[in-house]
Amino acid sequence: MSPLTYADYAALPDDGHRYELIDGELVMTPAPGYAHQFVLARLFSILENHVRDKNLGDILYAPLDVILSDTTTVQPDIVFLANDRKNQARRRGIEGPPTLVVEALSPSRPGHDLELKRELYFRHGVPHYWIADPERRTLGGLVSGADEYVDDATFSADDAAALRPFPDLVIPLARIWSPELPD
Repeated sequence: MSPLTYADYAALPDDGHRYELIDGELVMTPAPGYAHQFVLARLFSILENHVRDKNLGDILYAPLDVILSDTTTVQPDIVFLANDRKNQARRRGIEGPPTLVVEALSPSRPGHDLELKRELYFRHGVPHYWIADPERRTLGGLVSGADEYVDDATFSADDAAALRPFPDLVIPLARIWSPELPD
């Protein structure tokens, strides 16, 4: 079977599921849980206020197509498009690598974000990649190196986090973590 393209992806009927196209293969993304969404909502709010107040660009959240190639379209949890990349914005989504992508780990498939998406985002030129882990209560930043992403910093629990591309933003992590919930 030949790889799927963005045209195939765009022609999918709306069945209520989220999909991504990774190297020509269609991958269904399960619905996120409460802790995942809680962390992202709080983090998005902090980032959105900072980006808007400083007029740095656009901060957006999923679902939003980020078209990295004709055979790779992803929907990162949060996307930052700095002013110098705003020409990549289109009606259908973002065409090309945004400045920053943020993913919150799903307990059912952490390898998807820690390995597959890490390699994918690096290969397609996304300069900054943040990974939030709601269960371990960590927020880590990666930056593009010569051959792969390198760790920028990792913060946990109640730390105050400062990560590129926002070195002047301090994120009080105690404000983003979900309360403990029963299964």
